[in-house]
Amino acid sequence: MAPPVLMLQDIRLSLGAAPLLDQATIGVAPGERICLVGRNGSGKSTLLRIAAGTINADSGTRFLQPGATLRYLPQEPDLTGFPTVLDYVLDGLDAETDGHRARGLIDQLGLTGAEDTSQLSGGEARRAAIARVLAPAPDILLLDEPTNHLDLPAIEWLEAELRQSRAGIVLISHDRRLLERVSRSIVWLDRGRTNRIDRGFAHFESWRDEVIEQEARDAQKLSREIVREEDWMRYGVTARRKRNVRRVAELAALRERKRTEQRAPATLKVNTSSAALSGKIVFDAERITKSFGEQVIIRDLTLRVLRGDRLGIVGPNGAGKSTLLKLLTGLQTPDEGKITIGTNLSIATLDQQRAALDPSKTLAETLTGGRSDQVEVGGTFRHVIGYMKDFLFRPEQSRTPVGVLSGGERGRLLLAAILAKPSNLLILDEPTNDLDLETLDVLQEMLSDYAGTILLVSHDRDFLDRIATSTLAAEGQGRWIEYAGGYSDMLAQRGSSAEAPAAQRKTAAAPRPAPNNTGFSFKDRHQLKTLETEIAALHTDIAAREAVLADPELFLKNPKKFASTTEKLSRQRTALATAEEQWLELELRREANAG
Repeated sequence: MAPPVLMLQDIRLSLGAAPLLDQATIGVAPGERICLVGRNGSGKSTLLRIAAGTINADSGTRFLQPGATLRYLPQEPDLTGFPTVLDYVLDGLDAETDGHRARGLIDQLGLTGAEDTSQLSGGEARRAAIARVLAPAPDILLLDEPTNHLDLPAIEWLEAELRQSRAGIVLISHDRRLLERVSRSIVWLDRGRTNRIDRGFAHFESWRDEVIEQEARDAQKLSREIVREEDWMRYGVTARRKRNVRRVAELAALRERKRTEQRAPATLKVNTSSAALSGKIVFDAERITKSFGEQVIIRDLTLRVLRGDRLGIVGPNGAGKSTLLKLLTGLQTPDEGKITIGTNLSIATLDQQRAALDPSKTLAETLTGGRSDQVEVGGTFRHVIGYMKDFLFRPEQSRTPVGVLSGGERGRLLLAAILAKPSNLLILDEPTNDLDLETLDVLQEMLSDYAGTILLVSHDRDFLDRIATSTLAAEGQGRWIEYAGGYSDMLAQRGSSAEAPAAQRKTAAAPRPAPNNTGFSFKDRHQLKTLETEIAALHTDIAAREAVLADPELFLKNPKKFASTTEKLSRQRTALATAEEQWLELELRREANAG
């Protein structure tokens, strides 16, 4: 394997008395694609900032290969000090790099470059930041939640760019689909320490569960050893016999191990409070139209939502998803047409901006309304501290102002607040923003068991596939079409990627689509078979060269052979990665056309 371009070794960092990072280690070789996963608050973003060199660790080493270029995308890019998007993006280039690629990326991301940075939306700022880090074609890319605020066309464009990139990539994201398609290795940051496996993200959960189960077995074994030694201390030593000093010391060491062992973190406990059943028809929209000036947001839409439906709503930023929710719930009225709202609705809403949270209030005040230390959950009362623990908040956080919470903590707090109220209709506007993968798993299970109706606006393709029973998609020019099933089902029925309809909306800031031929020809079938043979041969050759390099004396005995073998191995790994990506794309097209 090629030596790492970037290496963090035994990184330690404490916040107050508690260690956030403890001997964390991560190395990035050329072309590697690593997903960095872990719970909210585990230190992922902090570790990435140390890797980027923006903050220093308390101890440990950071090595960046001399001459290597590194670019870092933070969760909240700062564009202050730059008059326009083009100025901001060009500032990220090396002195010897021209701006042609930068201007091309800006254009592909649906921007002109002339936009005033102080007037950008969250999505536009994110697009500008992505163009800035990709433009110099760096050796190392560090990306912290790059899909935040992006719509589906932009996410799919970014995914394609990362898969084609030759940079070593470390990626933090809650987007499962992106992680599955981009990553080849996993670094799991858990309780301050890193664990690594050189397999794609699809293998993460089974691997994580194996590690946790092994920890549980080790903890049980340690407890049994302590019990055995304590029994010996009580009954194996008589008053007339001098105690065995070595065994006493061993017992003390075992007790210290037990005291300091890192226990697996608690799991989120999410339950909904059900209200009485709503009417059978929840919303009935008949030929509604809504415009703002000359821009038509919704044109002649007829839609019926029944009790128990789980409707996913997708489309580019600016397509009118939030407007549609306001129309359905009666917060706005259509210009034309009629909307009938069903009976006996109890609505709970999670909005994208978390506007329901008052930053000046404490966690306890937010959950209790400031009236007492009790939270009413589904008609019964619970102490606020106990309810907070269900959502992974510590007791001492009860007096913490909401304004100082992280994005993930605000998301969990809003979930705790809305799920305490009885409801039979959940309106979820980007509920996955800032939530970690474990929280998303629990939220998904809760929504699957929810007895009421769900309206879900999301750019998370995997989450839509898991939850939605039908998907309403913006098709451009105010047209909306409902498809059966989730996001992948919608693509199969429509026969195009999420980018296609965005191209019809010249005013939408969405990436331009690449040509997409969904047919699967004889030539494609032949290429698929050829790639399978090529991949098998590459695996054999790589294994043979790895066996040669396994000789620890090779470098000293025959440095020329070591160098040539290493170079050939690197080329073959690159060829294997390219062949596997081509095979995957062809296989996905074959499956899409098989139905």
